[in-house]
Amino acid sequence: MNTFLLLAGRSTRFWPLAEKTLFPVCGKTLLEHQVDRLRKAGCDHIILVGGTHNLQEAQSLFPDLPMVEQKDLQLGMRGAVLSILQSYGSDPLMIVSGNDVIEPRAYKELMDSEGDGALLAYKVDQYFPGGYLSVDNDRITGIVEKPGEGNEPSDLVNIVAHVHRNPKALLEALGDVDTSTDDGYEQALAKLFTSHTYNAVSYSGTWQAVKYPWHLIDLCDVLLGEITEQQIDASAEIHPSAEIVGNVIIEAGAKVMHNAVVRGPAYIGKNAVVANNALVRNSSIGEDCVVGYNTEIKASVLQAHVWTHMNYIGESVIGSNVSFGAGTVTGNLRLDEEEVTSVVKNEKIGTGRTKFGCVIGNDVRIGTHVSTNPGVKIGAGSFISSKTLVSEDIADDKFVVMKNGVLDVRENRTKSSTPEDREMFRKKL
Repeated sequence: MNTFLLLAGRSTRFWPLAEKTLFPVCGKTLLEHQVDRLRKAGCDHIILVGGTHNLQEAQSLFPDLPMVEQKDLQLGMRGAVLSILQSYGSDPLMIVSGNDVIEPRAYKELMDSEGDGALLAYKVDQYFPGGYLSVDNDRITGIVEKPGEGNEPSDLVNIVAHVHRNPKALLEALGDVDTSTDDGYEQALAKLFTSHTYNAVSYSGTWQAVKYPWHLIDLCDVLLGEITEQQIDASAEIHPSAEIVGNVIIEAGAKVMHNAVVRGPAYIGKNAVVANNALVRNSSIGEDCVVGYNTEIKASVLQAHVWTHMNYIGESVIGSNVSFGAGTVTGNLRLDEEEVTSVVKNEKIGTGRTKFGCVIGNDVRIGTHVSTNPGVKIGAGSFISSKTLVSEDIADDKFVVMKNGVLDVRENRTKSSTPEDREMFRKKL
């Protein structure tokens, strides 16, 4: 059976970060974690389905895996499946979302299922705003999208991990839908449910969707929970006064300096530095990062080449090549301790988190004594001047200062230095 991993989405809800499937957490990109999980399940024929915006980098990570390009990204999942069937239209197939992280056993149970097809059905104990499956025993009779609390047809939510054993029937169903809407694939499924036997494979294990940038914090928590022992590379330098506590991975070339503490579960990437008196806990620190003197990183994800010094970063996601001035802190808890909200595509939405700091894009520079309110996002290439309170989202490539208590946001005419430029600072550590 061929397994198709869907990657073609443009990650528009992931701003200020870029391509979600290529963002690294705990030493691997989301794509690499997904492929690892599929291979552990026994998926021997994995094909990546993407667009021009990400297939080249995906190919560099997995030169041995075949690729399918989805030409028209406006067609959504229907377009992805049509692209698949044009190249691989004769063999049974499993379609897997690149954004849903589940346990390998779930894929195996799907492939071992009976009938013309099967959908993975996550068993929920409270309302979830997704697609609910209507079932007759195990046979699926329909999908109801966001029925509203109290109107659910079952306690089973559809996860995009679907097996189709009759590709010809799937192609015919996809050709007989209303193309004026973006739910063509779901319409095709509804037709197949009436004419073929599709079973629900119930699942109650780990499921972490990655849709918004703060979901990387939850994903990090899942991946850190899978570290079962302490692993310190022989080339890492750990000062005798430093403390490494619990299940921690420290990669090659990393340094943990005087009186620093790394409290597991945690991941420290290649050539990263945890400097004097610093504390890292429940976090993923990417390669070449510097967790500077007296800094605390808590429940956060740092991509690569992030520099800190006397900072507090909590429940935050930081892109690549970002520098924090001394005394800068991320606020991660509202004064009323209620759910933190964030603005996505001009709509304020709940994050599902009472603790959530900030999300910062690539190539950002932040001055000294800056504070960020919970839930704000800072776009790539922006500079934040000293003593600024960032109380709202900042677009890409802006220069921000605070004047008389009001944010003054201008175009940024200065480019950030490159990681190579900053190596002179690393040599002095």
